[in-house]
Amino acid sequence: MLRISELKLPVEHTPEELIRQVKICLRLQKGAPEPEITIVRRSIDARKKPELYFNYIVNVQVKNQAEVYRRCDKKRVAVWEERPYRFPVVSYKGKERPVIIGTGPAGLFCGYMLAKAGFRPILLERGKPVEQRTKDVQEFWERGRLNPESNVQFGEGGAGTFSDGKLNTLVKDKYGRNRKVLALLVEAGAPKEILYDHKPHIGTDELCKIVAHMRQDIINMGGEVHFGAKVTDLVCAKGHVEGVIVNGSRMFEAEYVILAPGHSARDLFQMLYKKGISMEAKPFAVGMRVEHPQELINYAQYGRGEIKSLGNAPYKVTARAKDGRGVYSFCMCPGGFVVNASSQPGFLAVNGMSYSKRDGSNANSAIIVTVTPEDYGRAHPLAGEAFQQELEERAFKAGGGAIPVQRYGDYRKALMEEEEYEESRCGKGRCQETNKGRAPSPETVKIPDDFLPAIKGRWCFGPVHEILPRALGRAFVEGMEQFGNSIRGFNDKNVLVEGIESRTSSPVRILRDEKLQSSLKGLYPCGEGAGYAGGITSAAMDGIRVAEEVAMAIAKSDRSERHF
Repeated sequence: MLRISELKLPVEHTPEELIRQVKICLRLQKGAPEPEITIVRRSIDARKKPELYFNYIVNVQVKNQAEVYRRCDKKRVAVWEERPYRFPVVSYKGKERPVIIGTGPAGLFCGYMLAKAGFRPILLERGKPVEQRTKDVQEFWERGRLNPESNVQFGEGGAGTFSDGKLNTLVKDKYGRNRKVLALLVEAGAPKEILYDHKPHIGTDELCKIVAHMRQDIINMGGEVHFGAKVTDLVCAKGHVEGVIVNGSRMFEAEYVILAPGHSARDLFQMLYKKGISMEAKPFAVGMRVEHPQELINYAQYGRGEIKSLGNAPYKVTARAKDGRGVYSFCMCPGGFVVNASSQPGFLAVNGMSYSKRDGSNANSAIIVTVTPEDYGRAHPLAGEAFQQELEERAFKAGGGAIPVQRYGDYRKALMEEEEYEESRCGKGRCQETNKGRAPSPETVKIPDDFLPAIKGRWCFGPVHEILPRALGRAFVEGMEQFGNSIRGFNDKNVLVEGIESRTSSPVRILRDEKLQSSLKGLYPCGEGAGYAGGITSAAMDGIRVAEEVAMAIAKSDRSERHF
């Protein structure tokens, strides 16, 4: 097949125009058979906004490929060989059944791959099926009734189920796991555009359906999924796992256990620490959700207030504070909502969420500041977890149990002296933004004094500036001021600040060796909660990677059919 790069078309183009550009690039003769085109990547070029373009990379199959390639524009065309992903075990016929703790992206994809290969895995989920979980979450947002085992953090699909459903990742993909994750999502009902969009997303409404579909696939292939199955202990002997205890009584025997918890499974981490499993505190980031009118972001990114063919615009910004901390946007939700993502009574955390259409009137993003184990106050593997809890307790008190909200101007004034504000406003420090080099938009959307948040759950105005330690709060302000140099109005006084965003990633890492096993042999830490991923796609990819390792270990002992 042939691969064509740098195909540029207006965003409003028709499918026929794309085909015509492919023919021109390949210099196909009149009357030649129609080429078979597969879009590999599509990204937005807004450097000349409000003129907007798609840049395409496509694979093309044609008859007489050698002759076509000889005549084509070789600056943009290359011969390409597709290398499909291959799982190392074709079919397993033995009796060994691996147990998977958690049904977030890591556990779900690990379970799917093992089930497809014939291993009949047993998945254990402390929360509820996604259908019931959705009702529990809605009940919490509407009436404030928190179910500690069924909420935004716990339950089938993991924390990512109630998010924007972003699928982009920075993880290298030389083995094809990323593509496999996206392909499996499409098979389960996701739109095919996620296979090629530069910044793919699904949306919480579609994710719920996809998660349920994958669960049923696992069951149909011989696996089991148990809900309300909270792992409370591990059974081990001579340094090897022999099973897990659920709800303090029921035992599931297993010599291969995949540990794929979410980043909020604090009680599980405590149990693992007491069992002597090797772990360490790791850096992560904390900060605040900020809300802007979506129209402001659209003008800044696209030079237009509304673009139906593109939907609402995202953004990504990074900066560095004077003390060297990184400050950056995280989980940006175009047309989305800020949600109460708490999982423990007396503690409050927020997250961002969008539906598939991303058609809300507000844009929100977490603006977060990096923290390291040196910030935790003590040297202990679970010190980052305690640091998180302290911030969440402050957030709960700041809003009296509701999400506390503050205008950015008031937040800034409470933390920065006038001379410091002027310095930060001038943008001293490094700021990068995805649209760097573009001319500023001539349009400015003024944020009114009565601009209100789009929040799922109870909220109230409160002293948000009191939540973060002062050094982190000042770094947050420095970043916001630098971002105002890139996106006009980003640091407007009426921007809304809400907190706290504390569950960006796991503050602990369960150590594993080159075979992906923990210090307890047969126990495989996996995904975001274990410290090896940061988002839906990377967690799913790690789940597939661990599934490969477990499958090969079992197959080696059973001499099952394999293929590499």
